[in-house]
Amino acid sequence: MKATATANANIALSKYWGKRDKKLMLPQNGRISMTCDGMKTDTTVEFDQNYSQDEFVLDGTPLTEGREFNDVVAHISLIRERAGITEKAKIVSNNSMPTAAGLASSASGFAALSVAGAKAAGLQLSAKELTLLSRRGSGSASRSTEEGFVEWFRGEKEDGTDSYAETILKASEWPEFRMLATIVSSSEKKVKSRAGMAQSVENCPYYTGWLETVNADLAAIRKGLQEKNFTLVGKTAEHNALKMHAVMMTTTPAIVYFMPATLEIMHAVTAWREEGLECYYTMDGGPQVKVLCLEKDVAELTKRLQALSGVEKIIECKPGQGAQLLDTHLF
Repeated sequence: MKATATANANIALSKYWGKRDKKLMLPQNGRISMTCDGMKTDTTVEFDQNYSQDEFVLDGTPLTEGREFNDVVAHISLIRERAGITEKAKIVSNNSMPTAAGLASSASGFAALSVAGAKAAGLQLSAKELTLLSRRGSGSASRSTEEGFVEWFRGEKEDGTDSYAETILKASEWPEFRMLATIVSSSEKKVKSRAGMAQSVENCPYYTGWLETVNADLAAIRKGLQEKNFTLVGKTAEHNALKMHAVMMTTTPAIVYFMPATLEIMHAVTAWREEGLECYYTMDGGPQVKVLCLEKDVAELTKRLQALSGVEKIIECKPGQGAQLLDTHLF
């Protein structure tokens, strides 16, 4: 009753901000993302009758309380219930990127936890069922189980069975696409995405306007991916991210993730694009800027980004594979 899985983080090209059902993690709108080779979580899960309680070790640190611990135990309990087992579990998880800093560590984390946990518990789940299970831990995790460019469907059913994710363009179908995850702070963000979303849905005066534009952005990015039209994908993704952050900033209390270095990169990318170096930016719920480009421009953009004062680290990501089981365990 032991298994290990690895899952890549994913970064949305078309965002979602807000849930219509917090328990089932059902989104207010659909989303398209890129599964990112270069940012991953490895997780080992073991169910054993000798464990008296659930144990969770994250990046070498045992956790016994707090939201992260509670969320992981709740997800393992869901897996236990589905499998009809009662054994407690030991979970060890390692991230290759900063945790809870706006780099989708919860997406890769719960995708890896779902795949390893399901296998260890003896569940035989289809690819679709794994996206549905992962979604219950973190909405974004539903996409990290799939490869390449992935769409998470909003769905209409109250039970959430039609809110799943699937690949719309395989990693091998656009290998030149790149995303440079530019880290300006490794600290945990003060406002977690889940709490921020709830605030925006409750009181942002522009939230309905955000929802009214999302489907058009989804259609444009889907078309851009199908046609491998980088300009269309990049332009739409950048504008979509700005709209999402506008919603955050006009929430009460205001949610402002931008740091001085965030703005420095945004202005630099705009200037470089005007000079003829095609690149675009996007941001999730955090200060990190992800720069979209093609493989041919990675070296030049990396050199320019490294010259900016606020950049701590750059992670080059190409379209990656979905969550997979591993033969080697973490304990």
